[in-house]
Amino acid sequence: MNDTARIVVSREQVLRYRVAAHGFDRASPTPGVLVLGVQDTPHGSAPAALAARGASPGGLERVWSFRGAPHLHRRTGLSALAGALWPLDDADATARISTTAIKEGAKLGLAAFRVTAEALRRTVVEPLGKGEVSTAVSAAVPESLTSWCTPCGARHISGLLFQQAGLFGSVRVGTERGKTVLSPLGSPFPVPEAASGTQDLVRAYLRFLGPATRAEVAAFLGTRPTAIRPVWPAGLVEVSVDGVPAWLPESEVDALRGAPRVGASSVRLLPPGDPFLQARDRSLLLPERARQKELWRAIGGPGAVLAGSEIVGTWRARGSGRRVEVTVTGFAALSAAVRRALEVEARTVAEVRGAKEALLRIE
Repeated sequence: MNDTARIVVSREQVLRYRVAAHGFDRASPTPGVLVLGVQDTPHGSAPAALAARGASPGGLERVWSFRGAPHLHRRTGLSALAGALWPLDDADATARISTTAIKEGAKLGLAAFRVTAEALRRTVVEPLGKGEVSTAVSAAVPESLTSWCTPCGARHISGLLFQQAGLFGSVRVGTERGKTVLSPLGSPFPVPEAASGTQDLVRAYLRFLGPATRAEVAAFLGTRPTAIRPVWPAGLVEVSVDGVPAWLPESEVDALRGAPRVGASSVRLLPPGDPFLQARDRSLLLPERARQKELWRAIGGPGAVLAGSEIVGTWRARGSGRRVEVTVTGFAALSAAVRRALEVEARTVAEVRGAKEALLRIE
């Protein structure tokens, strides 16, 4: 750790810093935050996150990565990402997959990931439905990694393990007629022998979603804070955010201190899985508990309306083909400037969805 005296900043400064780091100024077609990928939940929402930054899905691949969730990642970086996401040791591996359903199986640690990844590689040699792949993999792994499904009358591999092993199995995740289809990546890579590059991944989180605590980074990776202690980077400075201690790469201190103010009329419509919303300090992003519950719902959550550096409401889109209806619900009355900007952003959402027309409704 760096011995520099603690830096004191406000919540507003942190939000301004993150807005600048995420590339919402649309100055680059390949914003740096892509190192963390873009979560595609619900399916098809990730392109809206890219459009909010002036980027496109070109050169990206859809895989199961962080916490087993579907993400878009740079195709050329998948092998390195697999190394960075491979569990650090048996304890880390167990922490990532331990559930009541496979409590004993999770104790296999790294072996659970390896046997599942290898089974995926043997099975997915051509496009296959997720259910078909799951059935084959379930039969190929130790029984302790499966649980009984009464409706199906069969044992299934833990979904948490199955999906987290997807990237290590060199599997692409697509859809066909509304169903998940798995296929082999065009440029497969070996199952990692050991974790590599995890420290860089931790540093990337701190750069784009920091200042942050070890617990917040661990939650993003789907593990425990003690697991990432060995890869906690050097060259960090302690930052006090409204009295709460957190950490930031020393290289980003000037950017934090000098983060520019962004006018409230600078509006972006962020989908539910947007990288900006992946920060684990939700109370910093949105202090009101009731609004947190409204935005981060377990199922069917809305997107966030970002005006300047503040989340000022939620949004949903529906429709396809020629017209998309975008409904915005403000947390308070929205200014005329924000409303005008929303008209433009609604058209962007429509374009991403392949529609010709956008209808904006503000509630």
